[in-house]
Amino acid sequence: MSTATDNDFRIEWHGDVLVLVPATNIESLNWDVIEQTTQLVLQPIREQTVPLLVVDLTQVGYFGSVFLALLLRCHKLIKSRGGELVICGAKGPVRELLRITALDTLWAIYDTRGEALDAISG
Repeated sequence: MSTATDNDFRIEWHGDVLVLVPATNIESLNWDVIEQTTQLVLQPIREQTVPLLVVDLTQVGYFGSVFLALLLRCHKLIKSRGGELVICGAKGPVRELLRITALDTLWAIYDTRGEALDAISG
C-alpha cells in the first residue's frame, strides 16, 4: 500500500515495515510542509506495536535541518516504542551530512531499499 502526500512524499507499507520516500526537492520545502508530512508519518508509527521505518533517500540530493528535525522526531517516537529506524540510498552530500552530524552512528545506513528491508524485518 502506498499513500502520496501533496508534496511528493510517499509512505509505503512492506509487510510490517513503513517506508518513507521523501520528496526529491526536500531542501526547498518549508517548515509547514515538513510539519504536515511529519504528522502523516508519525500517525502510522503510533499505531504500530513495534514500529519499523525505512527512510529511502535514493532520490534526495541534499537536505537540511528541517528534514533532520523530521527524522529525529520519528527516531524518538520509534525508539520509545522499541522499534527501529534505518536509512537507505544515501549517497554523496546526503551521506556526508549524516556522517558530519554523526547520525550515521545512530541509524544503520544501507545502500539499497532491499538491504534495508531485509535487515530491519529479519
